[in-house]
Amino acid sequence: MKSLFLIVLNFLLLHTYGQQQRPKQLRHFMQSVASPANAIQYGNNPKAGHYVTAGDAKIYYEVYGKGKPLVILHGGIFGSMYEMHQFIDSLSKRYQVIAASIRGHGKSYLGTEPITYEQKANDVMAVINAVTKDSVIVLGFSDGAYSGYKLASMYPGTVKKLIAIGATELYPGLRNFSFDVQQALALDSIYWNQQYQLMPEPQRLQEMFTKLGSMYNKLTLDSSFFKTIHCPTLVMAGDKDGSNPPQRVVSTAQMISHSFVGVIPNCGHGVFLENFPAVWACVVPFLKQ
Repeated sequence: MKSLFLIVLNFLLLHTYGQQQRPKQLRHFMQSVASPANAIQYGNNPKAGHYVTAGDAKIYYEVYGKGKPLVILHGGIFGSMYEMHQFIDSLSKRYQVIAASIRGHGKSYLGTEPITYEQKANDVMAVINAVTKDSVIVLGFSDGAYSGYKLASMYPGTVKKLIAIGATELYPGLRNFSFDVQQALALDSIYWNQQYQLMPEPQRLQEMFTKLGSMYNKLTLDSSFFKTIHCPTLVMAGDKDGSNPPQRVVSTAQMISHSFVGVIPNCGHGVFLENFPAVWACVVPFLKQ
């Protein structure tokens, strides 16, 4: 009863805050300054936005640019399509960029089934099939990178290259993935007010946190899984990423048959938000080879 009360209270707080102050420009989680006035609103751009039905949910995606298709997948829990704005800006100059909001995030629906990475991979596959028949390059961050790994494992003919940022081997007990709405609001209420406005089912935010936490806390991704990935894969992280230390980045890459490693100094989990030029300097030659 107490937990239900907190969920309702936090929902009302988000609703009230949203009515009082609507951000003019999208921002990513913990963004310290407002986005430029001319920034493309990735994740809420009607000119580029579409929906596709994947299993029990409608998944939102946006398409930019022309060329070979490249899929961009943002992080989970606190992630959003907009956090990938620098990648979309840069890559859409040469590629057809397909950016998806993972289920329960942004404008995508949560669905009713338990969340799994098989499900996430199928969500991404539904988006790909709606846009192109070609094989794709995938660039994912954190949860998006794990979805990329699973996609490459399940659909090897679809993923020709994979860039995985901030995602290494996992096993139960490695981290605690329990989150609640109250914690989220305390960290960045402005961001969550924004997300509340985008979400088609904002009252299910805690349910999304609970479903994802349950999946993460039970998940094992070890050598037996990573050995199923055969496409060229760039595994990247910041050297101060507490969840993905350099040793684990290297060991995870070694489990993949055709892998490359990129470790960016003096950066944490959101490495590309902290030092995009350094990350970009690793991504470009990988894409060119």
